[in-house]
Parts: sequence; structure tokens; C-alpha cells
Amino acid sequence: MDTGSGPGLQYLLCLAWVAATLPIAAAALPIPRAAGGRFIHGLLCAFSSRGKTVRPSSSSSSKARFTVPQKFFFHFYVVGVVVTTSLLLAIWFYAYMKMTPLIPEPSSYYSTIASHLVGGSNSFSLTNFWLSRPMKHKYHVWRTVFVLILMEIQVLRRLYETEHVFHYSPSARMHIIGYLTGIFYYVAAPLSLASSCLPETIQYLRYQIAEFIVKGRAKMPDLAIVPSHLLKPLLKLGWCQWIGAIIFIWGSLHQIHCHAILGSLREHKDSDEYVIPCGDWFSRVSCPHYLAELVIYFWHVDS
Repeated sequence: MDTGSGPGLQYLLCLAWVAATLPIAAAALPIPRAAGGRFIHGLLCAFSSRGKTVRPSSSSSSKARFTVPQKFFFHFYVVGVVVTTSLLLAIWFYAYMKMTPLIPEPSSYYSTIASHLVGGSNSFSLTNFWLSRPMKHKYHVWRTVFVLILMEIQVLRRLYETEHVFHYSPSARMHIIGYLTGIFYYVAAPLSLASSCLPETIQYLRYQIAEFIVKGRAKMPDLAIVPSHLLKPLLKLGWCQWIGAIIFIWGSLHQIHCHAILGSLREHKDSDEYVIPCGDWFSRVSCPHYLAELVIYFWHVDS
């Protein structure tokens, strides 16, 4: 199956991530004031400001026109759920239809071994047999399904927390650039996770749709999905994936607790007063919910 567009998509995503990261890196560098260091740092702070870090201004001012309500955080996770769910369903369906079984059936590899024993090949490596290119690709596609499931859990949880745990003040604002950056992240992150096998998935789905249009429903084979076959390949992934999942769960539990603590500080939405949070990681670091976010996304590196 032709997957030539895969590297192109990955290249575009890489450029997008570099472009999004460069301003942060530039603001972190010790650039002299004369060279514009203070300006870059101030500009980044202005773009990323939200909530109480946004300076009060009248609604008619130019600054107010470039801000949106902080409760628009909800939009990030709606977009994240839509994009991640679409990618997960498409790639999971493709993996189920074309990438199973993940482990060859005994009859298939016994016949392969027999052919080698009777002289079908001059050399035989059991390791190379198990890790042949098609099998490696199957593992890769199912690993993509695995990480997209974790991403789906993350965005669904954040969607719930934004609606039911946090109580944003009506006066809380955030810069429009920060808002667009959040939208970009929750589109680019799941796309990046799926980019290596997304082109072949799209090609397979297009072929299935075209076949359905040409043949019609009556001539199409019945689609029988066995639930256990949707999950069995995930259980056969490597230990790195499951260590990553454990790290993900650990970070998620701490972030849930930290967000519950923050949400309890403002039980009334009309209140603008905050108290110093305490408990969990708040006694050790200043932003434990962001630290937990880093821990959560470390699973991608490990998986």
C-alpha cells in the first residue's frame, strides 16, 4: 500500500511544532535588551497571559478586543475530542481489518519453519522471522491505536473537568493568540501521534467507500466485529507501552487531585478571590498541575 504522503505530513507537522516552539525558546534565551530580548519576552508574556495575569482594561480598549473569555478553554477539549476520536476510530478500524492477527497463527509459522528445514532457504533466523517487516508494521499500527486511546482518555477527562470542576470568573480573559495556540495544540498533537500510519488508513477507507459506491450494500460482505479481537492485539504490545501507560495513569491521578483542589478554591463563579492551594504536589512545586501534565505526556516518549 502506498504511504508516500506519510513523510510529507510528518514534515509539515514538524515544521508547525518548530514554528510554535521557536518564540518560547527565543524568550528563554538571555538576549540583551538592546537586541530586543525584553520586547520578545514581554510579547510572549502578553500572548500567554490569562486569568489574573491579564491586566484589567476597559472593553473598548484595543487590548480587550484581542482577548476572549477564559471559559473558552472548553473549546480546546471539544476540538481535541473530535480530532482524537476521529483518528482513533479510523486507525482502529484499519488495524482491525488489515493488521490482525498481530501474532502469526501457529499453522503459518510452522509451515514457514518447515520450508526452511527442507531447504527452502539457506539461512534461517527465528528473530528475523518474528520481526519481519510486515510484523513490525502491524506492531507500529497497533501502538498508534494504543497511544491514541490514552490521548482520548486525556482529552475526555479535561473536557469534563473544564465543564464541571473549574469555575471560571466571568471577568477572566485570555489573549486570542493563546486561544489559537491551544486550538493548534489539540489538532496537531493527535495528528502527530497518528501521522505515520494515517495516510495508509485514509487510502484504505477511501477504497472501502469507493467499493461500497460501486458494488452497493447488497454485494458488500457483512462486517462482523469481534470485540475481543479489538483488544487482544493491544495486550500483546511491548513492555515499554505498558510502562508508559502506568506513567500516564500516575500523572493523571495527580492532575485530577490538583485540579479538584484548584476547583474547590472558587466554588462560586462570581467570586474573584483565591486562596493559596495546598495538598498533593502543591506543597512541593508551584504549578503541580502543569508538572502532572508533563508526566502525563511523558508516556508518548516511553510508548
